[in-house]
Amino acid sequence: MDIFTYNWDEEVKKTGPLARRMAPRSLDEFVGQEHLLGTNSPLRRLIEEDLLSSVIFHGPPGTGKTALARIIATHTKSSFARLNAVTAGVKDVRAVIDEARAGRSLRGKQAILFIDEIHRFNKVQQDALLPAVEEGLIYLIGATTENPFFSLVSPLLSRSLIFTFESLPAAAVKQVVERALADEERGLGRYGAVLTEEALSYLTNMADGDARLALNALEAAVISQAGKEGTLPEPLTVDQLQGSLSRKNLRYDAAGDYHYDVISAFIKSIRGSDPDAAIFWLARMLESGEEPLFIARRLIISASEDIGNADPHALVLATAAAQAVQQIGLPEGRIPLAQATVYLAAAPKSNAAYLAINEAQAFINKGSAGSVPSHLRDGSYQGASRLGHGQGYLYPHDFPGHFVPQTYLPQGLEQKIFYRPGTEGQEKVLGERLKHWRLLRGKKGE
Repeated sequence: MDIFTYNWDEEVKKTGPLARRMAPRSLDEFVGQEHLLGTNSPLRRLIEEDLLSSVIFHGPPGTGKTALARIIATHTKSSFARLNAVTAGVKDVRAVIDEARAGRSLRGKQAILFIDEIHRFNKVQQDALLPAVEEGLIYLIGATTENPFFSLVSPLLSRSLIFTFESLPAAAVKQVVERALADEERGLGRYGAVLTEEALSYLTNMADGDARLALNALEAAVISQAGKEGTLPEPLTVDQLQGSLSRKNLRYDAAGDYHYDVISAFIKSIRGSDPDAAIFWLARMLESGEEPLFIARRLIISASEDIGNADPHALVLATAAAQAVQQIGLPEGRIPLAQATVYLAAAPKSNAAYLAINEAQAFINKGSAGSVPSHLRDGSYQGASRLGHGQGYLYPHDFPGHFVPQTYLPQGLEQKIFYRPGTEGQEKVLGERLKHWRLLRGKKGE
């Protein structure tokens, strides 16, 4: 059997799901991804001129990755085969490669292999592709919802162009929905279905940029509301759509790309002193099923890294929020998380402690650690005095103000400064105090 005789059009039957039936058949029908497929864009020209080599299509579900691969399959002069990473194994990959080699020998044709959900291939399966891709025996088209830099091996990435698909804007989802409602051959035109403006807005909003989800929900609603005559006498309402799409589609994978992107947006919103944005990202994580203790741990880190001694209470509150969540769990645990999030976002900011530990560790890693001065060494054990350990140490509490000038750094590093207080909140007061003490020690500063 010739693996490369695969005819994708056979999948698009009138009895198939609406999202499959309404898949674009050409670049002119393709909706969205203007940054990739706009007029004279590099990817569009490569497809139209049939010059595409190995590529990775990366982006959220329902944004056109598989649909574009279908268009390429229809228009390319190359042989085209498809595998799904969920069901395919190394044996299947090798069979495709063998067929591609035979096809080149007999027909002189280039082979294109499309692998859907390629992130599900393990390292062994991906490595099995490498020789054929490197040799140019196969041009690979991989589609993935995961960040390819997390899920694909480096050699495969280095041999492929990466194109990122974005979530469809509401206007694009609306266009897809309206096209499906009007199309009598492939769509829902035979039902005479229409949506109220509120229902159309609800559907495009709840789909959150996923055209497939919008079409699946639309089809379910139309079929469930159609009468015996198979038509809809009244426009579909929000209430009727809610049965098919009662919860907003939040793209989030607690082990993948969205997990890292959303937590990054959360922390950066706190660092940027925007409590409204921080609360938004917190709500998104909670609604998506993120582990609340993971969020709490990140709040503790942010309290020290981004706020530090500008407001020492931030760390206390973040730690208390983590303990509260551990004790009470969800859903009530969202309240202390929200309290800590708002407090941290609104608090004065300083990363001075974070910079200080980074600088000190970098300094030590250069081999500049030095020795502990004798007067600072442990003098509590028998025989320590014979070694001179602890001798000459001045106990600060014996002096006025509980301070006495003496050296605490190794010899040769007495003038070194690592901690540079900021000028916000409590750290301003702390900085003035340290400046006075450093002058008494004879530190000239930097």
